[in-house]
Amino acid sequence: MFRLETEVDKERHRLLSKRLQEDNIAASAGLRALLATPAEHEVPLEVWALDRDGALAGGLTGRTWAYWLHVDLLWVDARHRGSGLGSRLLAEAERTARAERACTRSRLETWDFQAPEFYRKQGYEVIGRVEDYPPGVTEFILVKQLV
Repeated sequence: MFRLETEVDKERHRLLSKRLQEDNIAASAGLRALLATPAEHEVPLEVWALDRDGALAGGLTGRTWAYWLHVDLLWVDARHRGSGLGSRLLAEAERTARAERACTRSRLETWDFQAPEFYRKQGYEVIGRVEDYPPGVTEFILVKQLV
């Protein structure tokens, strides 16, 4: 017999994550091969664009892990869109991931009303789509070879 709970519990969350990671490593030679390498741990990667006054003009946040760059957020202020700033932010994140963290690929998600065409122009390929996530919106999953 089990009791199910739906409360947030940080300690259980940490324990669950640890146990899943242990099971995954035991089951995957690929994950075991990452152990004791620089790619073993997730490392944040952030690129910021500041205007002349020091205000945020755009930015990119992501992380590297397992020789992959994962772009989480990319945003450019409306006043600077169309100037190439988004391309520069993405290129700098890719350069850093490739040159300083040995990443060979990049991945990201974007919604249909955001920037799928922008990413395609940057060399990304759509490898998946999730319809109605959220309702009425399509999410695209894109990847790119960095080498």
